[in-house]
Amino acid sequence: MRIVIIGAGFAGMYAALSAARLRDIRGASSEELEIALVSPEPTLVVRPRLYEPNPETLTAPLLDVLESIDVVYVQGSVETIDTDSRTMQIATGNGSRKSLAYDRLVVATGSRLFRPNVPGLAEHAFSVDSLDDAVALDKHLHRLAGRPPANGRNTVVVAGGGFTGIEAATEMPARLREILGNDAKTRVIIVDRNSAIAPDMGAGPRPVIEDALRKLGVETHLGVSVAALDESGVTLSSGEHIETETVIWAAGMRAAPLTSQIPAERDNFGRLLVDRDLRVPGAQGVFATGDAARAACDEDGNYALMSCQHATRMGAFAGNNAAAELLGVPARPYHQKAYVTCLDLGEAGALFTRGWERKIEMVGDVAKKTKHEINTVWIYPPKAERAAALASADPERVTDL
Repeated sequence: MRIVIIGAGFAGMYAALSAARLRDIRGASSEELEIALVSPEPTLVVRPRLYEPNPETLTAPLLDVLESIDVVYVQGSVETIDTDSRTMQIATGNGSRKSLAYDRLVVATGSRLFRPNVPGLAEHAFSVDSLDDAVALDKHLHRLAGRPPANGRNTVVVAGGGFTGIEAATEMPARLREILGNDAKTRVIIVDRNSAIAPDMGAGPRPVIEDALRKLGVETHLGVSVAALDESGVTLSSGEHIETETVIWAAGMRAAPLTSQIPAERDNFGRLLVDRDLRVPGAQGVFATGDAARAACDEDGNYALMSCQHATRMGAFAGNNAAAELLGVPARPYHQKAYVTCLDLGEAGALFTRGWERKIEMVGDVAKKTKHEINTVWIYPPKAERAAALASADPERVTDL
């Protein structure tokens, strides 16, 4: 029997750990139940940190962890999935292709930045969506130091006033000073079509965010969107033109395209609709997790967000339940009632809230210490020591805040 997990992000990593944990508990061998993880590289990209400087350092190796728990790593990218024959075609790193069969499949392919058909977007915008994107942005920022301080060199426009946009924008003043010098007059602008900043955070935390933006000198242009980009800057839907050499696109996410190959229902974000055990109804033997799945967190109408916090726990439940079906034990229904947010606000500190109602628990330097611990400790893979790695993947305890 074989479980195949597609994706080495937070959901895929914890799906592998959790499936191996249940296999170990049930006393099955890796020959009786093979667990394979497919991804282009055996590396976890610490995606929540890609707004920070030096993004090339924000990865964590997974091969030793996978080997310690007897999970087979398959290098390559899945190109096609046939759910009828339960096989997939994988493009390997050396240019060849191979077929891999599965008894249970866990789709943990994550999400991608939504890039609409805005003129000039593909040619002139940067992002912090992937490691390559973040490295390209970082190199571009450093190249600015060699350019004349004119034509918007010192201006950065961030398109999107949600979580990612705010973290990228509030980090930017310090990054620009480091590169251009403390005396450089810089300008950072958030553009968002909504009438208020951080629309998903709600009215309670918003004054904290607005105060932080004022302290940092970050401007907001609300109720407008980016209509076009060119070499001179951006043109807004209002007709205003802002001269800039740096535009960071942070306006929305969609599930990775591979999910479209699963014959099942999807939501407006491309996520596969799943049941409480994270199975994909109508696709026999298929589970979906993380940003690839639309899953109910509780009985109160709350659904998992496209976030590391939800992906980690969802991955643990999906891996456990895929293994449970093959090992003949009951599945564990996914649930995640505890929900917190910790928003980095650059040199203005951070904001920590709890619950779907976003009750503020910490602000400023205290919240910043928690954010630092989350970013540098909590979200990293466990050590490559078998007992500890398996213990870290108990579905009921993962991200239990």
